[in-house]
Amino acid sequence: MSRSRLLIITAILVGLTIGIGGYTFVYAKGYSYMSNDPQACANCHVMRDHFNAWTRSSHRAVAVCNDCHTPPGTIPKYMTKAQNGFWHSFYFTTGRYPDPLRITPRNHQITEVTCRKCHTELTASIDPFHTDTGRGGLTCTKCHNQVGHIE
Repeated sequence: MSRSRLLIITAILVGLTIGIGGYTFVYAKGYSYMSNDPQACANCHVMRDHFNAWTRSSHRAVAVCNDCHTPPGTIPKYMTKAQNGFWHSFYFTTGRYPDPLRITPRNHQITEVTCRKCHTELTASIDPFHTDTGRGGLTCTKCHNQVGHIE
């Protein structure tokens, strides 16, 4: 294959990728995920139940989705949002997501750190009595699995 033909094919593939990606970003309201608005998390119908459950929880008065589901700091927050956004759109577009939805181990760890940060005084009084605290052991969501998303 000639070099010029290879460049043309590459340009077409790059153009298609950018075009389809741009269209999908606009169609799926991808720009809304850059905000801190919890309504953005309900753009996709499979998240509607989680959003509705959050609106009935006590955490709605003190936390939005990003507070619990992204790490602190601008760069880590938007890196997590970009990674999650890509995989969410991939799985939702292909229909290959678990029903009911399940949090990934990485995102569970982010949420666990947030629980412990907001509730430091409480977790500090519990942790000394448990040798299995943290990863793989005692986690906040082991007992409080519906906090923030009461069903």
